[in-house]
Amino acid sequence: MSAIIKLEKKHFPVLLNELVNIISPHYGGTFIDCTFGQGGYSKRILEYKKNQILAIDRDKDCSEQARFLKKKYKKRFNFINSKFSDLENIHLPSSNIKGIIFDLGYSTNQINDLSKGISFNSTGKLNMRMGINKISAHDAIHKLSYESLWKIFKYYGDEKKSKIIAKKILQKRIKKNILTEDLVSITNSIKKKGKSKINNSTKVFQAIRIFVNEEISELVNGLINAYKILPIGGIIAVVTFHSLEDKIVKFFFKEYSEIKNSSRYLPNLKTSEKKFHLINKKPILPSREEILKNPPSRSAKLRCAKKISNNLDFNFFLEKFKYLTEIENLIREI
Repeated sequence: MSAIIKLEKKHFPVLLNELVNIISPHYGGTFIDCTFGQGGYSKRILEYKKNQILAIDRDKDCSEQARFLKKKYKKRFNFINSKFSDLENIHLPSSNIKGIIFDLGYSTNQINDLSKGISFNSTGKLNMRMGINKISAHDAIHKLSYESLWKIFKYYGDEKKSKIIAKKILQKRIKKNILTEDLVSITNSIKKKGKSKINNSTKVFQAIRIFVNEEISELVNGLINAYKILPIGGIIAVVTFHSLEDKIVKFFFKEYSEIKNSSRYLPNLKTSEKKFHLINKKPILPSREEILKNPPSRSAKLRCAKKISNNLDFNFFLEKFKYLTEIENLIREI
């Protein structure tokens, strides 16, 4: 029996039309789909015959869809099973890169694959690994200290009950291995069900998944390396699904799209140089029609920026989110 549970649900690439309108694939060029998933963005871009796609995904289960596109588009499509944070080290099919796309959500297939443990409907041993991982959720829940667990829940999940949940986990794991359903039960025992439709376990599951997959440093380094390999005039487009990742993307684009004086006391001495032109100052949100068709899209935000100069110093960006990336160092405890 297959471990993959296939439900009768179709995957819809979020904000597809809006993204395509911005990156303008009808002019031709090379596009990098950093989060291939089920290939929704890649398929649309490849409909324009002058385009090439380099698709990347850390999840090896995406390979089947990738083989289908490779067979159909031959020389115009390539897939690499890798992390997008390694962009700078990947051999590119062309230097004519017009756009780099990040969709930070998870595909329907990934959510419905209960063996991955992303869904609250999953049962059995905790997992949450999306591919190329050092640890699993089981490792994190059973081996991290109380202080480490509550920090993960607080900073990666914005969970107000982080310390209580961490304490309960430590008490529970002394007696037995904590399974996915046990973790759901623990959060339900601590958090009362209110009027919100959001599952009580949402923030805890999100926090552990982010930690296990090192999603913060993955995003930070992915943005940095996208800038490095993108020619001037190329576009970076990012679809986010929760406030933490959107905060990082928003800061990256906004911080480096403004000219700032080196000193407010000496305004004419030296100024910074713009590195991006913001294509949309405010995030593009799904239409009401898209949300009705695909409810998970309701939390999506699309931010896009065009690169207009080289030689960006990333120190300030790295320092800004150091408090988040340093939490990933807790993996060393395991």
